[in-house]
Amino acid sequence: MKDLSKVSARQVNIEPETAGQRVDNFLLRVCKGVPKSHIYRILRSGEVRVNSGRVDATYRLQDGDRVRIPPLRLGAKTAAPKSPTIELPLLYEDEGLIAANKPAGLAVHGGSGISHGVIEHLRAARPQAKFLELVHRLDRDTSGLLLLAKKRSVLTAMHELMRAGQMDKRYLVLVKGQWSAGKQHVKLKLQRYVTGAGERRVSVDDEGRESHTIFELERGCGDYSLLQAQLKTGRTHQIRVHLAHLGFPIVGDDKYGDFELNKRLAKQGMKRMFLHAWKLAFVHPASGERLKLEAPLPPELENFMLSLEREQQS
Repeated sequence: MKDLSKVSARQVNIEPETAGQRVDNFLLRVCKGVPKSHIYRILRSGEVRVNSGRVDATYRLQDGDRVRIPPLRLGAKTAAPKSPTIELPLLYEDEGLIAANKPAGLAVHGGSGISHGVIEHLRAARPQAKFLELVHRLDRDTSGLLLLAKKRSVLTAMHELMRAGQMDKRYLVLVKGQWSAGKQHVKLKLQRYVTGAGERRVSVDDEGRESHTIFELERGCGDYSLLQAQLKTGRTHQIRVHLAHLGFPIVGDDKYGDFELNKRLAKQGMKRMFLHAWKLAFVHPASGERLKLEAPLPPELENFMLSLEREQQS
């Protein structure tokens, strides 16, 4: 370990890309490998200074701020674990945005026993990046389009688009049952809760928050239906809960689905949830151009659809 008595404090000037970020999150990003508990301790003790003054963890950094970071001891045991190599195809990238094609089974960020997610992987792969944050989230078991911002100004603008309902988000989802409702608007109030085992769940509840999804049949597949789901709001597990409530559980959904069906399909090789973030369309906040992005169905879902079609024909 280093002799910290001979190490000087760092002085970091905040640039526009970092402005608006909380100081605790900034320190967690630039002090890689330092335990979170230690970051908050040096904030509480006043060892971290912004423009020579003390700040608390919630202070939002401003363009031109000067941050003093004290010498930090980083032993081998506290070194950040190396991010595993994962395949993460990028469908689009410019100076402010990245569109990744997230595989199912990969979390968008670490936490709750998960060491690394998409954001940690990309930050590790791009150590020179001054700013990289998720624009929105996808469930761990959902595949498809995921947006990340490379500038805080772009992140803020994208969040404004989402709040104003100016982002067209569409998913492909396979459900059990024959859909005959045509285009259907589903508006329900959803409430989050935690089970006795500590797992996060969502239910339809009059005390919950408004949610809105538009479902439309893409094609029928015997006892199943492939639907297009257009999100008008972005509540946790929204598509999954809406479809379960309607009596059309998503194939492979281990939280709200048909568990006996899932077991049978798993033996046939269908071991994931059939929910895929398919298309995104919005006006790019920097260029003003309308951007349309699409992630095709991954092979395991496409192959399952082909097997259903073969069954119909036999």
